[in-house]
Amino acid sequence: MKYMFASDIHGSAYYCRKMLEAYEKEGAKRLVLLGDLLYHGPRNDLPREYAPKEVIAMLNAKKDEFYAVRGNCEAEVDQMVLQFPVMADYCILELEGRTFYATHGHIYNEGNLPSMKKGDILIHGHTHVLRADRTENCMILNPGSVSIPKEGNPPTYAVYEDGIFSIKDFDGNVIKEITL
Repeated sequence: MKYMFASDIHGSAYYCRKMLEAYEKEGAKRLVLLGDLLYHGPRNDLPREYAPKEVIAMLNAKKDEFYAVRGNCEAEVDQMVLQFPVMADYCILELEGRTFYATHGHIYNEGNLPSMKKGDILIHGHTHVLRADRTENCMILNPGSVSIPKEGNPPTYAVYEDGIFSIKDFDGNVIKEITL
């Protein structure tokens, strides 16, 4: 079973299209959106083709295929225009016998872990920096940012399948991979 993870679209119609094209190409069962879908936030420059209304239409067209969590840029008005739930602080997924705690990262992160068992997986966005690391108690995963990557990274998303977490660019190149 393949799942795709993406974060921080920030209203970019260009990168939302790229993300949805990658989702179709990957053939994933679900796309888990890790927040900051429509608004770019006051600390970020406008992303390429900033057009939240276009992003709304693209996302609503596939509303039954997403799990989503709230980012620090989501507001009640976003939930009024999106036809799938986006206001939860976290989502717990059980995939292939592994527990994934999916969140945006502005509340729960490596410095403020939620209640997790040893070996559980925390996956979040927010930093715009891709990551796939083991810590003493858990795995920390971050698919990077779809539209506004930081630290010299390209725009990225991630897939999880058969115990392997792969962070990819939109050309399908694997940037980082870890076996869970």
